[in-house]
Amino acid sequence: MSEFIFKLPDLGEGTVEAEIAEWMVSVGDFVQEEDPICAMLTDKAAVELTAPVSGKVVSVAGEEGDTVAVGTPLIVFETEAAAAAEPETPQEADAAAAATSDRQSAPDRTAQDRAKVLTSPSIRAHAREAGIDLSQVPGSGPKGRILKADLEAFAATGGASPGSTAPAAGPQQRTGTTEVKVIGLRRKIAERMAASAGEIPHFSYVEEVDVTALEALRAHLNKKQPEGQHELTPLTFLGLALVRVLRDFPQCNAHYDSERNVLIQHAAVHLGIATQTADGLKVPVVSHAESRDLAGLAGEIRRVTAAARDNRATREELTGSTITITSLGKLGGIVSTPIINQPEVGIIGVNKMVERPVVVQGRVEVRTMMNLSSSFDHRFVDGYEAATLIRALKDLLEQPALIFMP
Repeated sequence: MSEFIFKLPDLGEGTVEAEIAEWMVSVGDFVQEEDPICAMLTDKAAVELTAPVSGKVVSVAGEEGDTVAVGTPLIVFETEAAAAAEPETPQEADAAAAATSDRQSAPDRTAQDRAKVLTSPSIRAHAREAGIDLSQVPGSGPKGRILKADLEAFAATGGASPGSTAPAAGPQQRTGTTEVKVIGLRRKIAERMAASAGEIPHFSYVEEVDVTALEALRAHLNKKQPEGQHELTPLTFLGLALVRVLRDFPQCNAHYDSERNVLIQHAAVHLGIATQTADGLKVPVVSHAESRDLAGLAGEIRRVTAAARDNRATREELTGSTITITSLGKLGGIVSTPIINQPEVGIIGVNKMVERPVVVQGRVEVRTMMNLSSSFDHRFVDGYEAATLIRALKDLLEQPALIFMP
């Protein structure tokens, strides 16, 4: 027997350390080469690592939530010796194979089967929190990969078969508490939000927008979409309008470099789209939004947000935004106070659309209304500038033909 020490590799982009987001194996487990062993979290992405060799797990670097430096021993395996002193006879080879099979029997195989389940780190985390054994969950994805919908369906039935029913029960008294360790992406989000709220003097501005004409245009264009094409969303029109408005407000399409005390105004608009995922809030980026037409912007928003939700987004797709749009969709409420995504200096929040009576030229009409809730870094964007930008955005959304003017 011999030991194989697996050190944390460089996970790209000059990463010097990573957080242990999830262990998929435990000390004493037997694993096969290429079995998933852990998920490591960098600043922006979760990376699933696999076993470089087959063997028994002897030790691991720490607990979930601990930070490990690149090049540090992450996990130690006990492996078979690379070569025997003398060639084995066929009988000896059979005996060795039988012994190996015995060592990897029932109790250890259960842990190995759990590790072999194909799914994302976020789904593993949710299953662990819910006390669900993923090896019992049927997967509908490629090669039996467990998707979010599979886990939700399994949890909804309590792990029961589709035809089974749970016995009826009256109201029951509940006791106890549940402690959830704040690790991984959730901890990163908490740290970034606390830093943003603590370091940036936020100035918030809310404007009411009549989107009746915009919704009429959107409905008309969606009717003309080829069969099978995705519908255009309000977010696409807002993004296109924001790109146009930012030409006149370069101070709002900027980063603040606190170390150099420099405000960096960007010519390009790299549009961040705040996206709720199973792991928490992520901000995938539509690069060079200023170079895209309506269809191109719509397609790229769909692509990067889907990649973020499925944990397929690359580090490059999760960094570099120059201004962010955030939306709670149909749950958007009336007003929100979005937190700026550092090092940006502005964020635009979208609230839900509602039909309500509005006075138009002395008459009461039913109009489709929506509020824009924005926040700006008051160190660099004055209240007048912020209000003027949002008013300009309002004008384009209320007269949507202007969005497409040169």
